[in-house]
Parts: sequence; C-alpha cells; structure tokens
Amino acid sequence: MPRLPRSAGSLIALALLFVIWELVVRVGNVPAYLLPPPSTVFLRIFSDRDFILYNAGVTMIAVTAGFALSIVVSIPLAAVLAQYAWIEHTVYPLLVASQTIPKVALAPLMVVWFGFGLTPKILITFLICFFPIVVDTLVGFRSLSKEVRWLAKSMGVSRWHMFTQFQVPAALPNIFAGIKVASTLAVVGAVVGEFVAADSGLGYQLIVANGLLDVELSIAILVVLSVLGILVFAVVDVCERLALPWHVSQRHNDLAAGGR
Repeated sequence: MPRLPRSAGSLIALALLFVIWELVVRVGNVPAYLLPPPSTVFLRIFSDRDFILYNAGVTMIAVTAGFALSIVVSIPLAAVLAQYAWIEHTVYPLLVASQTIPKVALAPLMVVWFGFGLTPKILITFLICFFPIVVDTLVGFRSLSKEVRWLAKSMGVSRWHMFTQFQVPAALPNIFAGIKVASTLAVVGAVVGEFVAADSGLGYQLIVANGLLDVELSIAILVVLSVLGILVFAVVDVCERLALPWHVSQRHNDLAAGGR
C-alpha cells in the first residue's frame, strides 16, 4: 500500500475546514462584510499578491532578525546559568519577572527609545522569543544524569569537555523544543511591533484593513501570517531532523511513518 506523506492528514483536514467554511457562508447567506468565503479570500490574495508579498517580506525581515537574535542570546545565557548556580539564582528570577510585563505595553516605549522602523520590531520579536528558549535550554543542560557526570569526572574530564561533549548533546532535544516554541511566537512578535512602530508590513496593513472595515483583506493577511509562521516552524523542524537523527522522537516518527 502506498505510503502517504506525514502531512497528508493535516492537509486533508485543512481542506475540509475550508470546504465547510465555504458551504456555511454560501448556504447561510452570510454577508461578505462579516465573513467572506475562503474562495474570495484566496482570490484577494492572488489579486493583491504584489502588495502582500512586499509587506510579507518586510515582516519576515523582523521575524528572522528577532528570532535569530533570541537564539544567539538565549542559548549562551542558559549555558552560563547552568554552569554557575549563583548566577542562576541571581538572574533567573529577574528573567521570570520580566515575562510578567506584557510585550504589547512595551511596544510604545520601544518607539520612544528607538523610533519608528525595523529596530523596535526586532526587539519585540526578540523579547517574545527569548524566554522559551532560555527555559528549555536550561532544562536541557541540567538533564545530564548524575551517573554520567560521576563517570566523566572519574575519568578526569575537564569542565569544558564535560560541557561540550556531554551536556550539549544531552541538551539538544530541549534546545530545539524551545526554538520550536519560539518559532511560533516570532511572527506574533513582529506583528505586535508593526501595530505601533511601523508604516509597512503585514501587521501594519492589518491595522489599516481593520480601520477600513476591509474584512476580506484582514482575513487574507491573517492567512498569509499563518503561512509564514508555519514556514518558520518547518525550517526549525528540518534543522532538528538533520541535527538529531539519533533522538528517540525521530526514530518514533520513522517507525510511525513506516507503519502506514
């Protein structure tokens, strides 16, 4: 029996959702200004493709830069926290406290401090993606068993080699788990920044469309934003598969795919 792609089930479910949406709107005579059918939304995306692609590119710059910055900062910080307990006890509560501040409330301050443009969007994306990566990475660095630590120390392994040869490989699954969570938040961060600190991008155009009561364009932008988020997640997922072919989660996926 031919084997279906792993994403086939999700694609079929999504297609059924769009079909139900189309039927409900058509049969129920729902006004287009309240809820346009998906066929109309996709036609709008196609007709305004140049406009949407340009603004999607602007948004993706902020998404990519903020997301990459969060990875570059979060993983080394988690490594330092895992190595020095006194630093963790000092810094970690401050990190937790910082997450109680709504990022939407910070956005206007970012404009005051950094002005309009790309910088506030990158920083807000960074702030939203930062914490999940730190937490998961820190858990990963702590996951090395005591037995392995004792064995390594008994063999005279240095602290640096303990970290690079034992802790980092043990932490990789958790690191990718945190990056995956952050990847779903990166688009959110960029859009929040564009709500208050931009004159272009999908987030800004969403505000404009809502102000004009252009529900069709608003939903079209939401669909494109969802696609962008899925693409970012998919890139991280591919990187995880390449980096962790040995991990139990990848072997489980291969066995599940082979059983179909």
